[in-house]
Amino acid sequence: MFKKLFLTLTAGMLLAMTSLATAGASPTESIRGSVDSILALLQDEEMDKVIRREKIGEVISERFDFRAMSQRTLATNWKSASKEQQQEFVQLFSKLIENTYIGRVEAYTDEKVDYPGEKVKGKKAVVETMILTASADIPVNYKVYQKDDKWWVYDVIIEGISLISNYRSSYQEIVKKEGFDGLIAKMKAKIKELESQPQPA
Repeated sequence: MFKKLFLTLTAGMLLAMTSLATAGASPTESIRGSVDSILALLQDEEMDKVIRREKIGEVISERFDFRAMSQRTLATNWKSASKEQQQEFVQLFSKLIENTYIGRVEAYTDEKVDYPGEKVKGKKAVVETMILTASADIPVNYKVYQKDDKWWVYDVIIEGISLISNYRSSYQEIVKKEGFDGLIAKMKAKIKELESQPQPA
């Protein structure tokens, strides 16, 4: 299930990572604008692949609240971790997501995205999107919150499955068996594996 989540996220999550925060824009308008921006990067055949990956990585790190996502992912383990451990986890967690999605999103340049609606409650919102592929329509909902006139993603729901909840379940089991240092070691190994994979031609 965890692997399937990564695969389905590919078509949608990175497509909605650019400029999530346009002052005065609604959550859906922000997501829609990000889709156009990321597709422009993916469809620029003249852009060097390394530069493209760097630009996508910058977009991710600037627009996703990885600290909030890390806190939600670790849950009670966040409070028991030292400040140094918390900082290292946030850095590794953001890098893990960046490398995982960047490594797969390059195969998706022709997907279409529909926007069925949004639900706003105060400074939080859920943006509903539908990834339209040749084989299936994949519902992808983005949980965002507003800070300093910007909308920040803190969770993604794929076909009813929360990205954060999925990570939380997996990571809690690792911490329980191998401790926090064991989790960090596994994250580093996964990042190294992803970075060693060849880029698409």
